[in-house]
Amino acid sequence: MADTSTGSADAHKDEAAPTTERGETASKLVDRFAIWSGVAGLIPLPVVDVLAVGGLQVQLLRRLSQIYDVEFSENRGKAVIAALAGSMIPATSGMGAASALKAVPILGALASGFVMPVLSAGATFAIGKAFVQHFESGGTLLDFNPPDYREFVKAQKEMWDSRRTKKTESSTAASS
Repeated sequence: MADTSTGSADAHKDEAAPTTERGETASKLVDRFAIWSGVAGLIPLPVVDVLAVGGLQVQLLRRLSQIYDVEFSENRGKAVIAALAGSMIPATSGMGAASALKAVPILGALASGFVMPVLSAGATFAIGKAFVQHFESGGTLLDFNPPDYREFVKAQKEMWDSRRTKKTESSTAASS
């Protein structure tokens, strides 16, 4: 493993791209799960979409644990993801609000259909990148401390948002 210390994320927050082969595999996995979470955000039923995204995030954590040979416990995984999501309150409360909008006929479903996939994908991307960074530094599920990763998660979410903005701009320019 790259570094066996389990220091805070602040010491490593500039490391956006993993440097190991496992890190690259994990990064591709995070991208794939972020896309699937965006698709799950399109589920038209309130609460079911949030549950689907949560299930995908737990599965992402399970797969990342396998890549890094870290012992995985589903209960511990759920607790760690919930704690990390709790440290990202604006994004997670936005997902809940977007999901609840689906209960409003027509306009609510349309508005939610645009917002929920983006929030779901962004949150999954940020959570995945935080765990890749933590596992790359030699951490486990038992020593993961969500407050240490708050700034790292914000930076990853901003990176996801900028990727989405660049893709939108390039597709608009191509169609002109």
